[in-house]
Amino acid sequence: MSTLIKNSLKNSMSYQAYRALVKQLSLENSTTGNDKIEVLANYTKLNEQRMKRWDKTIKVQKKAENRLKDFNNDMTWLVIAESRCGDAAHVLPVLNKIAQLNLHINLRIVLCDENPELMDAYLTNGNRAVPKLIIIDDETGDVLDTYGPRPTEATSLVNLYKAKYGALTPEFKEDLQHWYNNNKGQNIINDIVGILCKLEPSACQ
Repeated sequence: MSTLIKNSLKNSMSYQAYRALVKQLSLENSTTGNDKIEVLANYTKLNEQRMKRWDKTIKVQKKAENRLKDFNNDMTWLVIAESRCGDAAHVLPVLNKIAQLNLHINLRIVLCDENPELMDAYLTNGNRAVPKLIIIDDETGDVLDTYGPRPTEATSLVNLYKAKYGALTPEFKEDLQHWYNNNKGQNIINDIVGILCKLEPSACQ
């Protein structure tokens, strides 16, 4: 395992600790990250409500649940996130729900601004983008795969919009939130099942 990963894991927290942190920051009108400005604090407050809702409502379909329970390789899922990030608020509760189904998965979370070297090692198209999931083999310490910052369908929507209009508008970002709400985490679940099947094909036969 690389020194960077080891040090990042030392700074990591459980999902439950992350949720408690976001809730407390929301009550204090604050946010994670280096910039404690009002607009980001408002995003944190909104994301607390999103995560609270998803924690209660995310459902894993029986077929996916059975498959997720079949994976036997011990792995750590290290996720880079920030409380201000809307995508993280939608993605993290789903990853937690999946991790709860399989004792071989250890979900840990670190903050982007507190771990800049880790973030810069896992850029997306040259940019810092969260959430970013790093899948680590516990036996070898190898990074097996990465995922994020968005599920595949949302990524396609974003790429198509950027190709046509050059940048994401507030209207598109609102539409993206509606997509997350309508999809109910199913694209994320299917993406993760696909990654795990690639890593452990015998579990998917």
